[in-house]
Amino acid sequence: MKKLLLSGLVGLAMATTVQAEETTIRVHYGIPTIWSDAQAKLAEAFMAENPDVKIVLDGPAPGYEDGVQRILRESVAGNAPDVAYVGLNLWRVLEARGLAQPLDDFIGDEAEFEAMGYTPALRSLGQYNDTQYALGTSASTLVVYVNPDLVEQAGGSMEDFPSDFDGIIELAAKIDALSPTIDGIWTQRHDWRFQSFLGAYGGRPMTPDESDITFDDEAGFAAATLFQRFAQEGGMQSYDENSARQAFPAGTLGIMIESSSLLTRFLEGADGRFEVIVKPLPIMADPEDVYFPTGGSALVMLTEDEAKQEAAWRYMLFATGPEGAKIIVENTGFAPTNALVVEDEAYLADFYAANPMHRPAHEQVARFAGPWYAFPGAEGVAVTDLIAAAMVEVSDGGADPEATVRELADTMRARLDMPR
Repeated sequence: MKKLLLSGLVGLAMATTVQAEETTIRVHYGIPTIWSDAQAKLAEAFMAENPDVKIVLDGPAPGYEDGVQRILRESVAGNAPDVAYVGLNLWRVLEARGLAQPLDDFIGDEAEFEAMGYTPALRSLGQYNDTQYALGTSASTLVVYVNPDLVEQAGGSMEDFPSDFDGIIELAAKIDALSPTIDGIWTQRHDWRFQSFLGAYGGRPMTPDESDITFDDEAGFAAATLFQRFAQEGGMQSYDENSARQAFPAGTLGIMIESSSLLTRFLEGADGRFEVIVKPLPIMADPEDVYFPTGGSALVMLTEDEAKQEAAWRYMLFATGPEGAKIIVENTGFAPTNALVVEDEAYLADFYAANPMHRPAHEQVARFAGPWYAFPGAEGVAVTDLIAAAMVEVSDGGADPEATVRELADTMRARLDMPR
């Protein structure tokens, strides 16, 4: 009996030791329709390389907004996850409440970190006030979708496809003139699109400290003017995004400036009609000044426990490193947020061989990714509707772009309680 008791105690002690050596990390994510397979594969691959860490996936939130609200509720109850995937335009909500942990001490030497594929452009997706709070995990930017058949009918060619907006608008006008049932070009009147065109001209929506609006300048005027030129010269119609997303794969729209995240949908929709071609968004300023606001998600560390932080950081590096980025790209269709996975063919050579139109968007993210600016304060979300409305006035109503942008900026300053 004593031997049995002693044996049981030794077994319990060994089990306790093994359990103590294993660190459990809870991981939150949203949008299971896109992410569930990728999350399961990321967790499995990471644990295979890190047997001392157990990844437990929380039940997914329906979307990024719901997910952030859940995290806030759980933090109040003292039950927040250790690591969370959140929207690139939403992690600041967690930072503002002191929940997202600073990552700079974990990063250490910046040159070494950059050599691991974390370029300054990609790191900017998770930076605020010169501090790193998040690491990008997936990304989408604005790209130019082209119907090469309509381009050829209009007298153009993909070999000489224009690299600036003047050339694109001129080509769109020729496509628009082909038939009453064919439209030349389309893009949505939207805050994200305006910010993208603004970034292409080297502008920014706000000062770095978010104390003032800065898009009422030459870059902002040029960005707004594009919407008017698309309508007046390129044949852009005023139909909504759902209609446009049906028109392009149906073959009745020549050029569509839209999110890279829709590529798979367009490829499937146009299959058998025409070959979808993707071109990067034109660069209209010094490349060093250009940025493209990026949609997608980022990882934040929420745990304050030092032992869990070490394990959480290892998981974050894996998920955002080349191996994790490969899993995400192959299972979601998003662009990677690690430059090495694009540059080194060892990771995605087979993927790009089978999916060549993904490469332009992926290279654009690696080079020009920037934050999707979220305007501060209680009115921060509401004022984005003002931007969309102003772009409609410019494109459909013929309002003067410069005067409209100046008025928009002053209105937003008032709404956001900024100096005028």
